[in-house]
Amino acid sequence: MPDASTALIVVDVQNSFLPGGSLAVPRGNEVVPVINDLARRFSNVVFTQDWHPTGHHSFASSHPGKKPFDKITLDYGEQILWPDHCVQGTEGARLCQDLDVAHAQLVLRKGYHPNVDSYSAFVEADGKTTTGLRGYLQERGINNVYVCGLATDFCVAWTALDARKLGFATAVIDDACRAIDTQGSLAAAWERMERAGVKRMQSGEVA
Repeated sequence: MPDASTALIVVDVQNSFLPGGSLAVPRGNEVVPVINDLARRFSNVVFTQDWHPTGHHSFASSHPGKKPFDKITLDYGEQILWPDHCVQGTEGARLCQDLDVAHAQLVLRKGYHPNVDSYSAFVEADGKTTTGLRGYLQERGINNVYVCGLATDFCVAWTALDARKLGFATAVIDDACRAIDTQGSLAAAWERMERAGVKRMQSGEVA
């Protein structure tokens, strides 16, 4: 069983990313029962929640003439433009109601700065604005993290990569994730994660 030095980070299992949502991840709903079962093996569980203000700079609707999945260059580099999603206080921003993880201790909201996107649970897309998750985990003596949720090739991968950069032993639970997979993004994400030393696992291996 994962011990007190280990945490499960459940990334962005929210209505906007589920079937019928504005930025639906294909088969995203399939992760929910896997996560519910997996989380029972962890005493430490953290949820992340995309939490964008209306008119966020990553939304295609904020850029006249642009459409979702176009790319633009911002101060911090290339930005994919998304459909409006996970807008603060809306149904799309809610965590999936079928998640059954009552013992989760923290819901960390990210992406609420209007001009900076935030895929990672640790550091926003500008590479310098931190969320505080590192300090939270370290103060609790947690140095091993398992990451799952939506989507593998964006928020899960960025979270896992930053966890490794910050010195955490890191694994991604593959069958508890689903991907957007646009323009080869899933294969590229796994290549980056494996090169960084992120372990790829299945939920059945966590015992």
